[in-house]
Amino acid sequence: MKQVSEAAVLRKVIGASSLGTMIEWYDFYIFGMLAKTISTEFFPEGNSTAALLSTLAIFAAGFIVRPFGALFFGRLGDLLGRKSTFLLTLILMGGSTFLIGLVPGYQTIGIAAPLIVLLLRLLQGLALGGEYGGAATYVAEHAPPGKRGYYTSWIQTTATLGLFLALGVIMLVKMNMSDDHFNTEWGGWRYPFWFSIVLVVVSVYIRLKMEESPLFARLKSEGKVVKNPLKESFRKKANFKMVLLALFGAAMGQGVIWYTGQFYAQSFLETKVALNFEQSRSILLWAILLATPFFIVFGWLSDKIGRKWIMLAGMLLGILTYRPIFNTLLTDAGTDQWSMAISNSQVQKETRPLANSNDSLVKTITHIEVSNGATYTREQTDTLHTATGVIAEGKPVIRDKVLPRPVYWKFVGLVFLLIFYVTMVYGPIAAFLVELFPVHIRYTSMSLPYHIGNGVFGGLVPFIGVLLQTTFTEDPMVGLWYPIGIAALSFVIGVVYLSNKIDKDVSD
Repeated sequence: MKQVSEAAVLRKVIGASSLGTMIEWYDFYIFGMLAKTISTEFFPEGNSTAALLSTLAIFAAGFIVRPFGALFFGRLGDLLGRKSTFLLTLILMGGSTFLIGLVPGYQTIGIAAPLIVLLLRLLQGLALGGEYGGAATYVAEHAPPGKRGYYTSWIQTTATLGLFLALGVIMLVKMNMSDDHFNTEWGGWRYPFWFSIVLVVVSVYIRLKMEESPLFARLKSEGKVVKNPLKESFRKKANFKMVLLALFGAAMGQGVIWYTGQFYAQSFLETKVALNFEQSRSILLWAILLATPFFIVFGWLSDKIGRKWIMLAGMLLGILTYRPIFNTLLTDAGTDQWSMAISNSQVQKETRPLANSNDSLVKTITHIEVSNGATYTREQTDTLHTATGVIAEGKPVIRDKVLPRPVYWKFVGLVFLLIFYVTMVYGPIAAFLVELFPVHIRYTSMSLPYHIGNGVFGGLVPFIGVLLQTTFTEDPMVGLWYPIGIAALSFVIGVVYLSNKIDKDVSD
């Protein structure tokens, strides 16, 4: 009877922790999912690339402050307890997300719009910095010996499930309204931000019913709660060495694999492959759905064979296969191979005069259907010099591709592979980090390397990728060198310095 009771408690712990953490990830990621739309609402018109880069910089800012949130809330968690701390982070995250949905656009309040959004984004980053370490520690300190990797892997699913939820909500809203309604200042793109408040209220209600971690409760009852977790974590040579090892040998490589497999993949499909909104998102949704169970598989497997080699294998696969996979995504969606099979096309022309000139701009938009089921739009803007009658042709832009079904499912398979690598590096890492540090400084010590590795090194992948593509335009895959280089460095450090201990005791 006791076993059934303990199992029920553990299910409740995992369920409540995972739900709250998934909602925090949802809140954090809808900003990135809507970056292109947000860039047009919170920044002045005129330079779409600069606006997108500025939006991605605000997105990245949320990642950069995550280590500070890890320090602040980690200290609270080691002083006051796991439960109350990550309850606070949930409220802070949900409130910030809801408020982003209420900020007027640049056309209404000018430069105040991006500044307010930046402030709220920083609050989101601080909150997430405190959430993950608390949830992972809380579950790990409830888990029985020999199953810590398995049980903490449920927490590991929440980041990807939060992304899945964000994509699903955005697509549901987008499919039920026109593009014009979705993209206006107070349009449908705000709905996912407002929906967050409902999720947060439900999760707060559930978390209020949770008990404190038994290991921390025992520590507190024995009067062994450390007075200065930051000093204990980072001034003692042995602990600080473990922090550095966790960061450079595991979390750093894991971070870039995570964000390349999901965020960079989505950005690449939308900006370089030029798929339309629905198809790029649905490919990612299918890949996430198919890959998510492997977080549990690799968490369970790490209880049997150790955490190290599973994580390092995921990094190595990314290093070796990223460029071939992304190159296939690019070439298989190339319109040149479809040009001989065009079955129908519709042409629209728009002419408008240039300001302070007798010349005109002629925009030609061609909607093309291909016999294999693919469609795409070709847009070209030429300049008509009235005095001479000469037309200076502009560079054509291909957008809104819809892939034929066989190619679509091939893309789902390729993105699935990218997320499969994510499950290898991410599934075991919570147990790995928890086992590195003693209970009295665990929340602080594990949170910092995780959020520097995942938040800073990983979170900068989309921004640095777009920046490199903008700088070195001749190579559409130049943005991949950043995650490949970081993962390679982490792989070497991990091979040399990480140990492969299995199921280390976490009660000390």
